[in-house]
This record gives sequence, C-alpha cells and structure tokens, in this order.
Amino acid sequence: MRTGINRTTGGRTTARTGRPAARTAPARRTDSRRPAPDPAARRRERERLPRYWFAERLLLTLSGQRPVHWMLGHTLGAAYDQLAAMAPHAPLLPAPPGRSPAVRHCDEFRPSPGVIEAFARITSGDRLLALAFRLERCADQRWRCSAVELGGTRR
Repeated sequence: MRTGINRTTGGRTTARTGRPAARTAPARRTDSRRPAPDPAARRRERERLPRYWFAERLLLTLSGQRPVHWMLGHTLGAAYDQLAAMAPHAPLLPAPPGRSPAVRHCDEFRPSPGVIEAFARITSGDRLLALAFRLERCADQRWRCSAVELGGTRR
C-alpha cells in the first residue's frame, strides 16, 4: 500500500481511498512479565519528599521508638512543646500483635510559598490514625515542623 501527501490538507493519505490516514497512538507495552517496582527504591523516593521525611520521624517519636529531643533541630518552639506533651503518652504505640506503626499515605497542601500543610494516615495493627503537621521553610532553607495534631485534636 502506498501513501502520498495530500496537497490540500498537507496530511498523509492512503493511495487506495484518498482519505487521510488514521492517526493512532504508539503501541503500548502490555507485557505482564515486567519486574515489580522495588519497594526499597519506592521508599527512598518517598523519603526525598519533606512531608514523608517528617511523617516518618514524627511517627518514630510519637510511638516511643525515638526520644523527643531527637526532633529538636527539626521543629520550631511551639511544635516541640506539642511533641513534648504528646510523647509521654506514646499515642502511636504498636498494636498488641506487635506490628510497628507505619505511614501508609501522606499528602500535602501548599497554602503559600515556603509552607506545607501535610497529613498522614498511620496504621498500627488494625487501627488507622490521622497525623497532621505544618512545615515551614526557614531562613536557612531547611524545612522545620511548626505544628502537630494527632487524631483531629490539637494536643
């Protein structure tokens, strides 16, 4: 089958019909033998995002796996005080079966440049908890946590 140029429209035409040739998308790969994404690579990619980096560290602090002073350089005064008040109660302690709490999903909203309001879904056993926090980019261009809420109530 020959194709030629249609001089009036400038598009390709088929020799047999004289109609413009159908434009189709390139073939997609539908091979089911693709390797599964590497979980470690996905985890490294997630940790590059400030919201996940902070969610993981807040989780470790609020589950009693790390001391509160571990977050000292990463929080502003009011947020550090909130963490210090919440941490002794260890609100994210692992559930009885012994499974460690984990960040399942974390998303963000940027109300203005240099500010991230983030929320995370935390699972611990069969429990699902909400963690909300605010990040602010300081003068040294580092993100710092300025507020923390757990389960919808400010502590």
